[in-house]
Amino acid sequence: MNLKVDEIKPFGKKIDVLVKAVEKQEPREVVARLDNTTHRVSEALVGDETGCILLTLWDDTINQVEGGKTYQVTNGYSTTFKNSLRLNIGRYGKIGESTEEISKANKENNLSEKELSG
Repeated sequence: MNLKVDEIKPFGKKIDVLVKAVEKQEPREVVARLDNTTHRVSEALVGDETGCILLTLWDDTINQVEGGKTYQVTNGYSTTFKNSLRLNIGRYGKIGESTEEISKANKENNLSEKELSG
């Protein structure tokens, strides 16, 4: 059962959500603290009619997401980064293009721009 974007809470697990990719940032390189390997990371603003959230994309998943297309995220999870909510695919999650279409993402309700109270 898919959640709506505005139902995503911090530290959520097993998140299934249908989202439209609004825009994607240029990838940047980061070095993993664990093993000093270099990775590419990007963020895409994704959403549905209820709101938007930043989706963190790593390495190969960066190329799987294009602005304007609708995607099914399966078994994702949410985290906070710099006190802002993020959606992640992670090792056990999946993202794939959907045949279902979302016409417009609600950018007015950007969950990643809301300050999280600890």
